[in-house]
Amino acid sequence: MGVPVELLRRVPLLASLPDDELARLATRFRERIYDRGAPVTTRGGSGAAFFIIAEGEAIVGAGSRMEERLRKHDFFGEVALIDGGRRSADITAATNLRCWGISQGEFRAFVKAHPEVAWALLELLVARLRAAESAAARSGPPASRRGWPFSR
Repeated sequence: MGVPVELLRRVPLLASLPDDELARLATRFRERIYDRGAPVTTRGGSGAAFFIIAEGEAIVGAGSRMEERLRKHDFFGEVALIDGGRRSADITAATNLRCWGISQGEFRAFVKAHPEVAWALLELLVARLRAAESAAARSGPPASRRGWPFSR
């Protein structure tokens, strides 16, 4: 048995799928339990899995600052689903945490048969890229890039 279909339905990437397809996808997820304070992912670490929080909260941090708090029905790890690369943030269980995870291989096989999920993932990643660009523009260029020879 996998993740409850009702939980998958609350994930924007998957919301457009019919119940029978969500039921097939649900069997590919595995439950993961983390104690309060335990690392879920580590920035720079390897990992190619996508997670949905079923219960509890997690803290997302990049570098020395806390960026946001994830709660029930939030998800993370979608970038790893694309390239299987290094993790871009630390995620730590802020409370006891129960989530459901799916591997890159399992998710990729599903997305190949459901291109609407791939499109939703692209939209999400573009929105996050635009938000990051906007935040970077507001904070100005990093000190190391000021006077860079190609900035005319």
